[in-house]
Amino acid sequence: MVTATDALRVADRRMYSQKGQRADSASSQTRGVLLRVLHEREPELERHLDGVARLAATFGRALSFDAEEQDVLVRAAELHDVGKIAIPDEILHKRGELSAEEWALMRKHTLIGQRVLEAAPALGQVAAVVRSTHERWDGEGYPDGLAGREIPLSSRVILICDAFNAMTEGRPYRAAISAEEALEELREGAGSQFDPQLVGTFVDEVLPALDQSQRSVDSSASPSK
Repeated sequence: MVTATDALRVADRRMYSQKGQRADSASSQTRGVLLRVLHEREPELERHLDGVARLAATFGRALSFDAEEQDVLVRAAELHDVGKIAIPDEILHKRGELSAEEWALMRKHTLIGQRVLEAAPALGQVAAVVRSTHERWDGEGYPDGLAGREIPLSSRVILICDAFNAMTEGRPYRAAISAEEALEELREGAGSQFDPQLVGTFVDEVLPALDQSQRSVDSSASPSK
């Protein structure tokens, strides 16, 4: 199975081959430190972030992103929840509905994530994408109330990947649902929460590509007769 680490490695090779940078550059080391902090703070986030990054990598290829765009997309996908390191456990793991005050604090995590990432100048573009990963197509998202194509394309991509992964994995306040049910929710949210064109791309190109990749892995792993 292709993991987020594999996707990031491919993106790194492409970007650094163009820019002549080394794979152990300061930005790569910074990413590694942040991922370790996330793992230590919220170990269960690792699987989610890996899943979102894998979806985003496939999405970027479907949209014909160039090497640098793909690099920013995948890094932002894997680090989009970095701001949650500042959210108290009792809010992150609450099984019931959040209060208005708790929700207001939770909504700050994208801004916190942006500030954390901007501490590393090489991650400036990633920080900008992370800031907007909870903006909605209809303008009802946060933190800036952006709407439609005002929202960075990569942020719109990550929102869809994040939502699909969260629905199929489940959360403390919501049981996991099937991929088919999650796709139906994405379709219902197209034009309000999600970019409708991108939802179509996700359904028609991204998931089939992932399914094909998984079938190829399963086939190669099968013992020969």
